[in-house]
Amino acid sequence: MGERSSVPAEVGRELFYSIQDPLLVVTPEGKIVEVNPALLKAARKTREEIVGEGVCKIIHGGRWPHIKCPLEEFLLTCSPRIEDTRLPGLNGEYSLNVVPIEGTVQEGSLILLIARKLTKDEVRKVDSIRTAQLAAIGELAAGVAHEVNNPINGIINFAQILLDDNPQDSEQAEILRRIVNEGERIATIIYNLLSFAREDGSDFVSVDLNEILKESLSLVQHQLKKDGIKIVTECFQPSCLVSGNFLQLQQVILNLINNSRYALNERYVNGAEDKCIYITCQPVVVDEEKYIRLVVKDLGTGIPQGILDKLFEPFFTSKPAGKGSGLGLSISYGIVKNHNGVLKVDSVLNQYTEMTIEIPALEV
Repeated sequence: MGERSSVPAEVGRELFYSIQDPLLVVTPEGKIVEVNPALLKAARKTREEIVGEGVCKIIHGGRWPHIKCPLEEFLLTCSPRIEDTRLPGLNGEYSLNVVPIEGTVQEGSLILLIARKLTKDEVRKVDSIRTAQLAAIGELAAGVAHEVNNPINGIINFAQILLDDNPQDSEQAEILRRIVNEGERIATIIYNLLSFAREDGSDFVSVDLNEILKESLSLVQHQLKKDGIKIVTECFQPSCLVSGNFLQLQQVILNLINNSRYALNERYVNGAEDKCIYITCQPVVVDEEKYIRLVVKDLGTGIPQGILDKLFEPFFTSKPAGKGSGLGLSISYGIVKNHNGVLKVDSVLNQYTEMTIEIPALEV
């Protein structure tokens, strides 16, 4: 085990090393100063590979420079907290208990992290809570969009009236044109946010997800070929029928493919054997209910685990500034929700990203 002097007396050394749940002692800045044998076993690493590293790198699989790790930010407060989260560095879903070590609250304090693996029932409960939270955020965004819609249309219309009354080559006309253009940009964002609003499904018909996928790929195959990205599909035959809106579901699939394309181009500037998008469409049974599951997976940059829960929030983007609006996945989430389905993400940084759509299968 090597030297154990880095474990403070407050923790109780013998107890620390004998507990069967993974334990880490970290600084408020997220630097790991000690771990117990259970953590080494869960992480499949040696003590030398872990101590001295950032906690996000070990339990979350790493992070990007332009994205802050929520856990590392929280550690700076040195406050107790329990969080149910997925820790790919420890291979599974865990309840993470954050406990400031008593008697070390001054500068240079230490924090104990206790990771307890969740049962299957607890994982399902966590997933349902996350889905409910995202649905609430979506409803809030749609409500705000409704309130803003009328005023922004009024601004656009009044600016257009003034523009029509001004000489087109005047300075005032140029300012008014900018007002109209920016107003229309806001109106477009509002229109996208309204995709969260609950639909009644009256325009839903029987559609085949296989056909939607085929049409979607035909629209992007030229760009994918240009980027050197291969597509590998596996679809259940003869059909994967659901009740839905063809164009809305196509929008979701296109968004997921474009996100995979971006991740692959970021990781592989030139061609590579792993520069592929894998897509499957199959009937499945979930909790004794029949669904059609469509999965889009790539081996691109992956996504830091610490931000996965935020991906479907409006205006949150994992891309650098200027490269994403933060609306694509939130809109896709809203569309799938309106189809009584779920949109889920699974990803590990620098390994893969897997987006899963599950929509109730149509009985035939």
